Amino acid sequence: MERAKGIEPSTFSLATRRSTTELRPQEDLPKTIPVFPLSNFIIFPRTTVPLNIFEPRYVDMINDSMKSNKLIGMIQPKNSKESEVNPELYDIGCMGKITSFRENDNGQFLIELKGIIRFKKTDEVKSNKKYRECNVDFNNFYDDLSYQSENLQFSDLKLIFKDLKNLFEKRGFIINWKGLEKQSLDETINALAMASPFTLEEKQILLEAKNLELRKTKISEILTTYSFDNYNNTTVQ
Repeated sequence: MERAKGIEPSTFSLATRRSTTELRPQEDLPKTIPVFPLSNFIIFPRTTVPLNIFEPRYVDMINDSMKSNKLIGMIQPKNSKESEVNPELYDIGCMGKITSFRENDNGQFLIELKGIIRFKKTDEVKSNKKYRECNVDFNNFYDDLSYQSENLQFSDLKLIFKDLKNLFEKRGFIINWKGLEKQSLDETINALAMASPFTLEEKQILLEAKNLELRKTKISEILTTYSFDNYNNTTVQ
């Protein structure tokens, strides 16, 4: 899995923790945010993930963010070539807030980022900063700010769980499935979407899915394309 240079998830777990912190009201949302162009990595509202920051420009970003509103945007580049300094970005990402910050002896930052609300990138800001900033629009994603009960049951995930277990095992992933099943349904589906060995394009589809029901359906659709293992030319049983 390729990553943007200077940022990497730190010991990511499928047992993604839901934040109990109150989400921001609409009027408090910023119009411009710094962004992490991180390939094959997405976050969702109400999930918290650890990140290790070590490249100087992203260290600068975190320093600046900690001095202001602690908000940054996670967004995927449209390809995973690390040679590109400023790759083209997808339009949809997710804004998060830094909820935990620690600096190690090497000057690297270990942070936890809590997803708040998805956004649409409208344009990129030109500046002298080493990192990238974008003007963003939240209008299509205000539902992310409020918890809405979804009409789904864990029984709906039985087939998905079976197929995902096979796929994760084939890719060498070790998952605490019992721990995962103790989470709420939205946490489970979002955690599976975030940690899955899907392509960056497939993960982008899941990020842009409007609600949990559609995201579950998209996961199921994507899994059907993995029913035949293209790497070993054998059917996944």
